[in-house]
Amino acid sequence: MGAVRYRCSVPASGEHAKATAQAIERWFTANARVLPWRTGRTPWRAFVSELMLQQTQAARVAERFDALIADFPTPAALAQADIDDLLKHWQGLGYYRRARHLHAAAGMIVEQFDGTVPLDVDDLLQLPGVGRYTAGSIASIAGGRRAPIVDGNVRRVLARLHGDPGRSGDCDLEDRTWQRAQELVQACGDPAVLNEGLMELGATVCTPKSPTCGQCPLGNSCQARADGTQAAIPAPKARRARPVEHLQALLVHRRGRVLLTKGTSDDRWAGLWQPLMLEASAVTAGSVFDSRLTACVMSTIGHVSHTLTHRQIEVDVHGTEAPAGVRLAGADHVWTDPADPAVPVSSLGRKILGVFIEALDRDVAFA
Repeated sequence: MGAVRYRCSVPASGEHAKATAQAIERWFTANARVLPWRTGRTPWRAFVSELMLQQTQAARVAERFDALIADFPTPAALAQADIDDLLKHWQGLGYYRRARHLHAAAGMIVEQFDGTVPLDVDDLLQLPGVGRYTAGSIASIAGGRRAPIVDGNVRRVLARLHGDPGRSGDCDLEDRTWQRAQELVQACGDPAVLNEGLMELGATVCTPKSPTCGQCPLGNSCQARADGTQAAIPAPKARRARPVEHLQALLVHRRGRVLLTKGTSDDRWAGLWQPLMLEASAVTAGSVFDSRLTACVMSTIGHVSHTLTHRQIEVDVHGTEAPAGVRLAGADHVWTDPADPAVPVSSLGRKILGVFIEALDRDVAFA
């Protein structure tokens, strides 16, 4: 017997969609958080904020947004800047590919759209780092287009509203959610207010755990609330074991400065600076760690664990004095103060540098 498909519960009447949209718009107008990209709204500010917000909490983006916009107030300003200047602002936000996408998109906006952020969904989808959700968000919020959006917050709100038991990541649930979002944006008074309201509702009220249903403008019409199934909707993705990657990091130091190397274009942290690192199987104590270093004995000084969305990274950290005659500085290497590197360093790199600084504080003897 085949699996039973869930039937979409969206009422046929457009009046329900209109009433739902109006309730969200009223609620958002009265309850919107004060966030920097909502002040002095422009298409460029909207574009930058949306790429920064991908897979990153709003509070963390809020800490960096104003400084980034001050340095890069227009697409042209960013397109003319070196990628390292942008990566300095991105330190700690993770998913550094977004920064490279933003930099590349600025160049395309200058070259193909006369320096003005396009506001049609099809045009936005041509830009690096822009998918269906991001294009719809920018087009609706900055351009007033009736474009639907679906992110994790919107998916949760609409699944609970309709009592939809579908599992996150399921194609059928995704299709139903986009259909519901489309109906709402067509029925609303202001697409910008409706779409931001949906996201805000999921972020602050209809949260994954312990939603505050009594404060929800849709509480009286929410099927999950009526059924008491809020905690189970949407069903989580099937969990997969997170693979573990083992690395070795070597901190070569001289006169209080450490050697960092720049990630290559195909590296996970491309454009960022890191201590020398290799896969654990590729190095043993006393071996040549890097082809440009002479053989050196390494002292193990600590360990770092770092969690990415789809991977766990375990790093053994080693330290050594710089071998005589080594002058690895230039385009892809730099000597810098570990406590205040003058170059953009990833979150993992900062953890590793922290281990080195602690070792210095403990007067660990390096080989």
